[in-house]
Amino acid sequence: MLIFFTACLFFFFLCYIYGVGKKPLAQSQTVNKIYPGLPVRLKIPSINVDAAIQYVGVTPKAEMEVPSNDTDVGWFKIGPRPGEVGSAVIAGHFDTKKGTAGVFYNLYKLKVGDKLYIEDDKGISTTFIVRESRTYDPGYTDTVFSRNDGTYLNLITCDGVWDGAKKSYDKRLVVFSDIAN
Repeated sequence: MLIFFTACLFFFFLCYIYGVGKKPLAQSQTVNKIYPGLPVRLKIPSINVDAAIQYVGVTPKAEMEVPSNDTDVGWFKIGPRPGEVGSAVIAGHFDTKKGTAGVFYNLYKLKVGDKLYIEDDKGISTTFIVRESRTYDPGYTDTVFSRNDGTYLNLITCDGVWDGAKKSYDKRLVVFSDIAN
């Protein structure tokens, strides 16, 4: 019964993200941005990030998967591509199992106005500008995954205090950015 309930909840979540109220791309975007290519690289010069992008989905617990290593980032492939209308989401590790810095270790240092760049498989770079950062307890999915009134790129990493029993941090840091016009 629990598996059925979880599957139904996930189905409705996906329907909400992709089926309700989708708007066409902003008219100010170029023809090349109507159908952005698949993202292959994330660059954040202000914190020295230049990372390959893996494509991640959903775990059996209906949570976003994470990248398979500490140096790459993971784009939520069920969501919009960076450059499409909606909330594209990319996750990266805060640290490694050995306690050394992961790809998003310095994500907290991003400031409003900092630029992020996504390169796609067509060789096109799309620029995003940091709007704000927030720290969340579990249950933040609506704010991070489901906006469809613009073109967004949201970056997620762990934050807070390490919980050894759960083998996870108790908070998540989310950096919200908007496409540059």
